[in-house]
Amino acid sequence: MTTLGVGTSVQVQAQTRARLPEWLRLKLPTSDSFSRTRNLLRDLSLHTVCESAQCPNHWECWSQGTATFMIAGDRCTRACGFCAVSTAKPMALEDDEPARVAEATRLMKLKHVVITAVARDDLGDGGAGHFRRTVEAVRELNPDTTIEVLTPDFLDNADAIGDVLAAEPDIFNHNLETVRRLTPSVRHRATYDRSLAVLQRVKDLRGNRMFTKSGLMLGLGESEGEVREAMRDLRLVGCDLLTIGQYLQPTRAHLPVVEFVTPEQFKKLGEDAMSMGFVHVTSGPMVRSSYHAGDFQSSVREAGCPSPGPSV
Repeated sequence: MTTLGVGTSVQVQAQTRARLPEWLRLKLPTSDSFSRTRNLLRDLSLHTVCESAQCPNHWECWSQGTATFMIAGDRCTRACGFCAVSTAKPMALEDDEPARVAEATRLMKLKHVVITAVARDDLGDGGAGHFRRTVEAVRELNPDTTIEVLTPDFLDNADAIGDVLAAEPDIFNHNLETVRRLTPSVRHRATYDRSLAVLQRVKDLRGNRMFTKSGLMLGLGESEGEVREAMRDLRLVGCDLLTIGQYLQPTRAHLPVVEFVTPEQFKKLGEDAMSMGFVHVTSGPMVRSSYHAGDFQSSVREAGCPSPGPSV
């Protein structure tokens, strides 16, 4: 198996937590915007994936007054090997959370908001109704804000997915995360084909009127050919938007980084993805599913509706 970085990336040993290469080292912000965003979120008792998943970009995003809201609590029913979100018995849903997310969106003057959630396999609908109520609340208070949902797989439940879509988000995002071969060791309970099926179901229910989005993380031992296969599979189910970023090990208890892929390799993969027909691709070491999510807006507007169909 030839990994992505032969000759171009920094190889690391699986037994150690690797030292970050220069291109992954961040400077902490000094602006007041970071503190204002943090205090606002705490005042409204809101969770963000920025903190719960230990996103390396949250310093930058909060300094710019943006955040990705994580609804339905901060306890996940799954234990994925890459994710820093706590695995525990979830708390009950909070009925006023949709209104608090809507108010935070208003106060932060967000032009584009991303709403995600932990996996709630304990709920009959996987939390889909809570997604719908949150999108509706945000839309009512912020009619000019574009809304992106980043959802779990809902076990590919058609009714649950349909409930989320009933709120008419602008972008439906569900991450494939990794290549087919590595999925069983990286994602707990999720399957590669089920994630593709979720994205396909959105297209089946909304046709090309709904933009779909997905994300891949690199550095877990995948090959370049496997990454391109995953991108082609996403296009075959009509996925329009794609993010590609570097996996970083949140703690020693999580999966180790196998390699650090260089910015040049990310650039090449992004170009290859665009040639496959994606409407917009963001590819780079620090990219995450909701990193600079609003940047997709210009590409979506240029593409117009309906979105383009599958192509490879």
